[in-house]
Amino acid sequence: MFTGIIETLGVVKKIEREQTNIHLYIESSISRELKIDQSVAHNGVCLTVVALDDTTHQVTAIDETLSKTNLKSLKEGDLMNIERCTQANGRFDGHIVQGHVDQTAICIEKEDQDGSWLFTFQYDSSKSNITVEKGSVTVNGISLTVVNSKADRFSVAIIPYTIEHTNLKQVEVGSEVNIEFDIVGKYVSKIMALRS
Repeated sequence: MFTGIIETLGVVKKIEREQTNIHLYIESSISRELKIDQSVAHNGVCLTVVALDDTTHQVTAIDETLSKTNLKSLKEGDLMNIERCTQANGRFDGHIVQGHVDQTAICIEKEDQDGSWLFTFQYDSSKSNITVEKGSVTVNGISLTVVNSKADRFSVAIIPYTIEHTNLKQVEVGSEVNIEFDIVGKYVSKIMALRS
């Protein structure tokens, strides 16, 4: 489990394709601290560390993961948001994040608000995912608060610190991002659907 508080940025150093899988070699400030078999969120996707060297760690994304996330579009040099799993004795600063991306969304607006930014993301509402005003949502692994919640889109207000320390700095209109909707909202939505 994760909290959506990004620890560090990683850089995609190499991408290898093997049948329908891709192997990602990521360089980050915490790569040397990781362990084989450890679960680490990359842009909000929980992936297992399969190999290590002095400066990079390797993870593998299978076809199922690639079909639901923006990992399929990664290029060498891209930045990735990295978060290790939550420690049971640590502070819970974000919200409950599973590392299971529900779907992707497209940035349809990025507005400079004189010191902060307002990003608006649109997603396919036919998958029955929802946001609620002032609720939580995960964008590329970042725990954020929803504003302007609509049936197929939502906005998030971003402070300069978050821009500086995450890969939102690379997100522009047209960019695809990973979305994990709030687990509590997903359970409530499922229960309501079963009752009707």
